[in-house]
Amino acid sequence: MTDDDLLAHARGIIASNRYLVLGTTGPDGHPWTSPVYFAPSGDRDFLWVSERDAVHSGHLAGHPRVSMVVFDSTVAPYHGRAVYAVGEAREVSGADLDHALRSYPRPDGDGAAPVTREDVTAPSAYRLYRATVSDLWVLCPREPREPCPRHGLARDHRARVTVR
Repeated sequence: MTDDDLLAHARGIIASNRYLVLGTTGPDGHPWTSPVYFAPSGDRDFLWVSERDAVHSGHLAGHPRVSMVVFDSTVAPYHGRAVYAVGEAREVSGADLDHALRSYPRPDGDGAAPVTREDVTAPSAYRLYRATVSDLWVLCPREPREPCPRHGLARDHRARVTVR
């Protein structure tokens, strides 16, 4: 399995799933996870809207490092398909906001309401956030009980994906 194959596999998982699990850390070091509806923007950026006073939003102000998982929860046991990522996340503002709103929500949003600048700026309680990925892995695409066709896998059968 080539890097291009793994990247195509990751893109397919991201395109076919609407939610990611966002992992943040509070000032006390305790982890927090939140499912958020997201839209990809290229291969490295993930966008979502949250309230400013949501726990995960508050964590990002002081601790922007995040972890994320996008996975298909509808597959049979032992047929998991998942993308894992780490990076940094921040509120999108200024000139970047108009650019990001061209990607959020997804064009195929299945009923997601359009979001405007006014929806995610003061006095609204909501903001648009962006996570930029520094490292990305996929759960090795394989049949249950079969070895992964790629060398150098992590012990849990994840394969690092080279994102350009």
